[in-house]
Amino acid sequence: MTRSLFPLRTTLLLAPCLLLGCASVSGTQDTIAIGAVQGADERSALVGQTVVLRGVVSAMGDGGWFLQDAGDGDDATSDAIFVQDPTPAVRPGDAVRVHGTVAELEAGRATRRDQVDVRVERVGGGEIPTSTLVGAPADWERLESMRVRLAGPVFLAEGGDLDRQGRVRVSLDERPWQPTERHAPGSAGYRAQIADNARRTLTVDAADGTWPGQLARARAGSRIVGATGVIDEGKRGYALHLEGTPALEPAPRPQAPTVPGTLRLAALNLENLFNGDGHGGGFPTMRGARTPQELAAQLAKHVAIIDGLDADVVALMELENDGYGADSSIATLVDALNANGGHWRFVDAKHGPGDNPIRVGLIHRTDRVRTLGKPAMLEGGPFGEHSRVPIAQAFAPVAGDASKQAFVVVVNHFKSKGCKDAEGDDRDQHDGASCYNAMRTESARRLDAWLATDPTGHGARTLVVGDFNAYAQEDPVRTLREAGWQDAFVVAGTEAPYSYVYDGQLGRLDHALLSPAFAKRLRGAAEWHVNADEPESAGYRAGGTGPWRSSDHDPLVLGFDP
Repeated sequence: MTRSLFPLRTTLLLAPCLLLGCASVSGTQDTIAIGAVQGADERSALVGQTVVLRGVVSAMGDGGWFLQDAGDGDDATSDAIFVQDPTPAVRPGDAVRVHGTVAELEAGRATRRDQVDVRVERVGGGEIPTSTLVGAPADWERLESMRVRLAGPVFLAEGGDLDRQGRVRVSLDERPWQPTERHAPGSAGYRAQIADNARRTLTVDAADGTWPGQLARARAGSRIVGATGVIDEGKRGYALHLEGTPALEPAPRPQAPTVPGTLRLAALNLENLFNGDGHGGGFPTMRGARTPQELAAQLAKHVAIIDGLDADVVALMELENDGYGADSSIATLVDALNANGGHWRFVDAKHGPGDNPIRVGLIHRTDRVRTLGKPAMLEGGPFGEHSRVPIAQAFAPVAGDASKQAFVVVVNHFKSKGCKDAEGDDRDQHDGASCYNAMRTESARRLDAWLATDPTGHGARTLVVGDFNAYAQEDPVRTLREAGWQDAFVVAGTEAPYSYVYDGQLGRLDHALLSPAFAKRLRGAAEWHVNADEPESAGYRAGGTGPWRSSDHDPLVLGFDP
């Protein structure tokens, strides 16, 4: 059915005779089934009419309570309704008979509050009817205001609101995907994915704090078991007002992935590695760590991740653009990696690249690989102020024949989806790609044209990697694939890869694209879900330990035969 711009909640407004203090609602008017009031359409056909309903109070709500009856036998209609009552004298389990006027109110918005006495006829007690959901329903409208038990898989999609607002987002059956990860922006598939995500996603709130222990620190993808409550509709879609305390099955933290092949290349978005003045001062920084203690925790997490990946070359995004001296952020990272006798060195581009506050970078293990020539950079056009200047560097195994085993790593970080100062074609086209899609796509075209000139002189085997700020089916990534660059995760047959979780939905902003010659040497591709699924409470700012949540992006690692 067609949904209105603002979701509607079918509501029973207590009738004027009740508001005036009538002693009874019995009268001669017959009761009707709540399903007859709700109907099968978005709006009730009885709006404005006075009806008498009978049922059991299932839960209290904001400004009223929920009433549910035994049902009308029609699965297309809801068997419950919200009764607007500013001074309720009922409680869950009360069987009542109520006389009121049917209304449709915008869900989640303030409703009328009549400051007068309300009288409701109690007719005893009763068992609250409960519907069991094994999976996501075809339409939540038919369950509006009903008490339900979620019996199928219920995954924690995101938990960021729990501490602040006492609610979480969950997904039924499976975790939701970013529409443009799976489908072209604006396409029929894209629209179908949006509808499917909405159908499977619920907000769960527990105003009385009946949450399972450790939920605030649970990874996305954890399961909530035994959730029961009343379905209501709000501004963010449908919600379950939780009753009682469900169980939590935490998603396990995965070990570092292993990939076949003797040459391993990795990539990691550092989420703003800024090191102050390089001597323990200069805090808070423009971005990233606010204190020397936070920087130490951030570095420890990055070192744990890079050590765990066991890569020969690591492409980096979101480094502070502060040169290559001993006090620079990239030098600080390499020093931390080498603290226990490591062999890491950074690629020195001599300047920048670019003048953006953050830049890309490359580090490599000198006991495994060596650089060939100087790095090349693509400056001008969209690169610099917006998309960060890419760096290309050729490498070869230390003991290898450079003429046969040379390879090139090109690290990138395209313009973000943020809409500040977006003009013309860079504005949001409302197709799912968000702002600056045109600039990111132009960045991809220029990158491909530049690499066609073989700027390092060793470009037959090339990896183009980094944070493209575009999901897999958006124009920038499609442009590169259509130019012949091959998705490493498709080549490797990796199932359902993702590196980023936004609004509870999975997708890839971080990509690895291979030249045809290098694709033939690929032996495996993996992402380490060490970051994106973790709550912010695991991050360096909150004092979390281990490699967990060093960044908001997951790292990737590829294995090759050189």
